[in-house]
Order: sequence, then C-alpha cells, then structure tokens
Amino acid sequence: MMYNWQHEDWPNFKYTTTEIEKKLFEFSQRAGRVNGILEGLSDTMQMEAILSLMVAEAVKTSEIEGEYLSREDVMSSIRNNMGYGTPKAVKDPMARGVGDLMVRVRQNFGEPLTDLALFEWHRTLLSSAKRINTGQWRKHSEPMQIVSGSWGREKIHFEAPPSHLLPNEMQAFIKWFNESHPEGANPIKKPLIRSAIAHLYFESIHPFEDGNGRIGRALSEKALSQDLNRPILLSLSKAIEHDKQAYYKALKKAQQSNEITDWIIYFVNTVLEAQSQAEELVAFTLRKARFFDRNRNSLNERQLKVVNRMLDEEPEGFEGGMTAKKYIALTKTSKATATRDLQDLAAKKVFIPIGEGRSTRYEINFED
Repeated sequence: MMYNWQHEDWPNFKYTTTEIEKKLFEFSQRAGRVNGILEGLSDTMQMEAILSLMVAEAVKTSEIEGEYLSREDVMSSIRNNMGYGTPKAVKDPMARGVGDLMVRVRQNFGEPLTDLALFEWHRTLLSSAKRINTGQWRKHSEPMQIVSGSWGREKIHFEAPPSHLLPNEMQAFIKWFNESHPEGANPIKKPLIRSAIAHLYFESIHPFEDGNGRIGRALSEKALSQDLNRPILLSLSKAIEHDKQAYYKALKKAQQSNEITDWIIYFVNTVLEAQSQAEELVAFTLRKARFFDRNRNSLNERQLKVVNRMLDEEPEGFEGGMTAKKYIALTKTSKATATRDLQDLAAKKVFIPIGEGRSTRYEINFED
C-alpha cells in the first residue's frame, strides 16, 4: 500500500466542496452566534463558559489517546496558567501539561507557526514523559507506524515519512500553514478547509515520537481561531471523541491518497457538531448561574459539594443521577445523613426524585 506522502502529488491536496458549501457558510453563522451569546453574559459567566470549553478540549483530546485525566486537575492547571482564581496544586503532571498547552494555544493563536513554537508545545504537553525526546522531531531509524492488534497479529494502518525526511517536510508544512493564513501569500479563505488540511497534513507527517494527535488537533483550532481573528469557542476533540472510530476511519482513508474530499466532509460535519455542543455548553453555563443564584444560600457544605460535582458533567448530566450510595461516597458521610440531605434537597425542589425506595435517584432541577 502507498501512503499519501509517497505519491508524486504530495502534498498537493485535491478536493471539492460542492456538497458542503452550505455547511461552510453555516459554520461562520454559528461562530458569530456563539460569540454573540457569550458576549451577552457577565464577565464571570463568560470566563466560566470559556474554561469549560478549554477543559472539555483538554480532557477529550487526552481520552482520544487513551489517557483519562482528572477533570479537577485539568481545570486547576488551566486556571493557574490563566491567572484566574486562587492557584491550586495539580497532582497529575499530564493534566498540568495539557492544561498549559490549551492556554498557550488560545493566548497565542494569532502568532505565525514556527518549529520553535511546536517544540515548545511538545515540551509543555509531555514534560513529565519518560524515555521520550521532547521538543524535537523524532530521529529514530525505526518506521513510525500506527498499529493495532496484539503482538504477532499487528495491523499497520499508516506509516509516516522516515525521520531523515522530517526537517524538510516540517519546513514545508510550516510554510504552508503560514502562507494559507487569511492574510498570507496563498490564503485559504474558507476556515474549515484550512483547518481540515492542517490536521491531516500534520498527522501524515507525524513528526514527534508521541503527542502528534493532541498537537494536530491544537493546530486545527489555531487555524480556525486565526481565520475568525479570535479564539475559537468549541471543543473539536469532544466532538471527535463522541465517535472516535469514525475519526480514525476517515483519517486512515485520507492518508492513502491526496484526494481528500471525504476527509473534508467528515471534518466539516465534526466541527459543526462541536459548535452545537459549544452552544449547549454556553446555554448550560447560564442555567447553572441562575440555579446557584436561587439555591446557593440554602445548601449546606455537603450538598454544595455534591451539586458542584454533578454540574461538572456539563450539559450531558451526571450519569445515572445522584443516589444515596454516591452521595455517601462523595461526602464521606453516614447513610442517615445522606438520606436526610437528599430528602431536604428534594423538599426544596433543588433535586427531582426519580423512582422509589432503594432505587430512588435524583436529578438537578433547573426550573425557576
């Protein structure tokens, strides 16, 4: 099998947009709508919505790679790096690294791409990694392969260019990224097209020993932010992670030739899904603020802790609702106290009870 970078036309990607022209326009409309909704919120609520989107991106971009991070640690890392709130210790170095990366990508979206910037991203992301050469292109002589399956039954999905080609390949990629900027020498005027190509192009080179997927998705968001001239308000990784197999399937197909129409279509649909999720999250931030305005003073410390934990799950909700067993685990309290607290929350209409007896579970009541 030949891969895209082995074809004579590499990296002259070809595609048609006839099927998605309306969606390309829809992206711009949605981007303006989400930004308008956000601007209508208070400064505090704006920051909470932005933080939630950044945390979602950090957590989900890691989950795509099989790493499951503490949301609390990721949130603390992002808050610390943004200088927002009281600094908190971050136990997990991986959470600290990906949180730091999210902030750098957001704050420096307008800057031209350089190899030094990518090296810094890589060092930031994998600062705690052992036996990985960070802040440099991979140099090992072994093939860089994307493989699945058990030992002896491996299936090769993709093989990236050998290490000795990387300096030239990455020089060409960085030149393309900067020149395709809306104000560059060879601008790509449609944000989603540039972002889709950026991700595929970078992933096909696969320049680092590890972290290529996370950095590639960050590059896609940088491209979108540059085209909008403001930090993009969505979590691309959250939408990708929702159907991770579709992502890998689309990427694998796109890496077999340089005709990438199907990849463009997949990517556009995924970004639109990410925008829908972002709208839901911004609306949820408003509902959450109103909920706390009504109920903050009526909750004891245990109840407040549980409610905050449930709200951490964002619009999807706390899986399975709150039960007495979960309440006890979260608050380290007795069964009697947990039962009393939950009944109190239901009586105050903070919680909605569902079911009866031991099977009773509780959902948050957002109604005024």
